[in-house]
Amino acid sequence: MPTPTKTAARHAETYLPSSEDEASASSLANFLRVGDGGLAALIAPDGTTIALSAQVHRVLVQVADAMAQGMGVTVAPHNAMLTTQEAADFLGISRPTLVRIIDRGDLEAVKPGRHRYVALQDLIAYQERVAVQRRQSLDEMARDAESAGLYDLLDGQPPLKRH
Repeated sequence: MPTPTKTAARHAETYLPSSEDEASASSLANFLRVGDGGLAALIAPDGTTIALSAQVHRVLVQVADAMAQGMGVTVAPHNAMLTTQEAADFLGISRPTLVRIIDRGDLEAVKPGRHRYVALQDLIAYQERVAVQRRQSLDEMARDAESAGLYDLLDGQPPLKRH
């Protein structure tokens, strides 16, 4: 696991586009999609040209698309270490909830001193595990409702009135 001194806060940047940025990002996304499928390249102000790999090209298109739609984008290295607050923000939960998740052993964290850190890659893996568990639970609930005939009860019935 990476050392906690490499926190996401030091190596990550969040970009929140203004309306001007949205227009620029939209133009960039459209520009990046033009071509015959060959490699794209960037040209620096001094004329230096550098070819972009297919993966870097895809990243730029994805970032430009998101910003063109007014969405903020955070760029962080996959092995970045996040504080518990950063990790909680990433998952969209409170910090105390994240700490409970760590304490019950569902998410690994390191505590080299007073503060805990979570690896971004572990956080992404946890997020994916939870999404799979939720889908499985919802599928099971739907199967149970169908086998109990709950869907048949609603067929042809008007929607319930809410007061």
